Amino acid sequence: MEEQLSLDFLRVVENAAIAAARTMGFGDRHHADEVAVEAMRKTMDSVEIDGTIVIGEGERDEAPMLYIGEKVGLGTHAPKALFPQVDIAVDPLEGTNLCATGAANAIAVLAASERGGLLHAPDLYMEKLVVGPSCKGAVDLDAPVADNLKSIAKRLDRDVEDLVVIVLDRDLSAGISAAVVGTGVHAVMGTGGAPEGVLTAAALRCLNGQILARLVVSKPEHAERLAKMGVKDLKRIYDTEDLAPGKKMIFACTGVTDGNLLKGVRFFGEGVRTSSMILTLDERQVRFIDSVHLEKRPDIKVRFN
Repeated sequence: MEEQLSLDFLRVVENAAIAAARTMGFGDRHHADEVAVEAMRKTMDSVEIDGTIVIGEGERDEAPMLYIGEKVGLGTHAPKALFPQVDIAVDPLEGTNLCATGAANAIAVLAASERGGLLHAPDLYMEKLVVGPSCKGAVDLDAPVADNLKSIAKRLDRDVEDLVVIVLDRDLSAGISAAVVGTGVHAVMGTGGAPEGVLTAAALRCLNGQILARLVVSKPEHAERLAKMGVKDLKRIYDTEDLAPGKKMIFACTGVTDGNLLKGVRFFGEGVRTSSMILTLDERQVRFIDSVHLEKRPDIKVRFN
């Protein structure tokens, strides 16, 4: 699955990022998200999969497309074709306000696994703690922050004062940074969206990092909603493989605005340039892809600067 679909999913996030980038700086986050959703949905329909959205733009009555449970891919047009069954988590524009204002770290992102390989997370908040490979198993979501910092420092052979810890702001970029040696980020802590937690877990499975998370149930209707979803233990701490248990995993993202890991979309006279990352679990590949999308006209000129 990973080898077959990686480049197809690359096209999906590239097109969503390009569409969103055309709205950058206009101050309209709703329009930015809308065009990214439309571009992602249109491109996904050309991919040879029998896909199901498990994390998307909301429930069926909340979103016109990419809603939870929606069927996507060529399998929707050819039901008798034996395309691979894939569960998909998407955020067509992670950082709508960032794109609208031209701020850093807006991305288009997608994670995919075999059927049942991604947790169907409710649209609630989660407490989260993210660390890289060196600190797996050394932290505890219920431990005091000071204790976790000491454990991280011990594993990294440095003083607590030398640690760089991000308090959750932009979930995905921060979480990935914590799992990559050399980014200067040693851990991420705080509260963020549960859907973003699953996307982060998919990336961390591929990067050998760890996320610990627990749903924040602050209202009676939250508990009722979780009960309907079959969640019985409201205080359960989810580990990385609980959030993204699949044996096959693809994580793809494209920068919309410049960020810590990826450059944003760049427009020039003859086309568009994008910066993307694809992670795969089974193949253990991390690919950074710099693409130039040329306009289709006879007098096109290609420049490499």
